[in-house]
Amino acid sequence: MLVRDIEKEVIPVSKQKGISQIVFSPLAQGVLTGKYKPNQKAPLNSRAEKGHINYLMKSYLDDDVLKKVSVLDSLASNAGIKLSQLAIAWILRQPNISSAITGASSVSQVEENVRAAEIKLTDDLFNEVTPILTEIERILPAWVDPM
Repeated sequence: MLVRDIEKEVIPVSKQKGISQIVFSPLAQGVLTGKYKPNQKAPLNSRAEKGHINYLMKSYLDDDVLKKVSVLDSLASNAGIKLSQLAIAWILRQPNISSAITGASSVSQVEENVRAAEIKLTDDLFNEVTPILTEIERILPAWVDPM
């Protein structure tokens, strides 16, 4: 959802060749769970709080990115779903995406992620989310390696 480079070249060629995508890190290392807030320290014991891991997420933790993520979180809340579910549902709605590889550190996270597959985003919500993602894309470097 945040790293959309493949939309420019990979997806068009894949569509032409009849190939779909399995995407990874649909929650952007946890950023699309809503636990990281602009102008706040990362929660204790979170991935971003751990020095040996957080360097992988620095671009995502930019305050301008987190402000836009907060807007997405509000849209999700208004729709009665969690931000993580909005992110996964948005990704799975893409016509060329066949699956998303998610990670979880608890059973409740697995259950939350699975429920996202059942969510059908309205056209209105989908169309509200997309321009926010475009704004985030302008903030992030051309390629953010989520791993």
